Amino acid sequence: MSGTVYDVLNPKCPTQQVLDRVSSKWTMLVILALTEGPQRYAALRRRVEGVTKKMLTQTLRALERDGLVRRRVFAAVPIQTEYELTESGRSLGDAVGVIRAWAYDHMTAIESARTAFDASERAAPGSP
Repeated sequence: MSGTVYDVLNPKCPTQQVLDRVSSKWTMLVILALTEGPQRYAALRRRVEGVTKKMLTQTLRALERDGLVRRRVFAAVPIQTEYELTESGRSLGDAVGVIRAWAYDHMTAIESARTAFDASERAAPGSP
């Protein structure tokens, strides 16, 4: 770790760019999928259900640019690409795994809170 002091709450802090990247829905899902091991583009697209080709390509390029994913191209017909996490990407995968476990552990409580909140909003005076 460098001696640089960051203030993530400052909008000019470069760490906000990193947080924007890693907090993206598609980034998290791609990272989780790649924690299972290297995958070819088509397999990764099937694994990350709901992602469009465009969004998967953008996400993979951004992760490659940030040094979190490594892309390998195989000379085949048609050309095939494989993606895998770098050391930094694996470290991020560990953190995303913790967030996934937290979500699993708290989903019932969150759903209950949402239901209670929505019911109180409907019951509040002046509500439509």
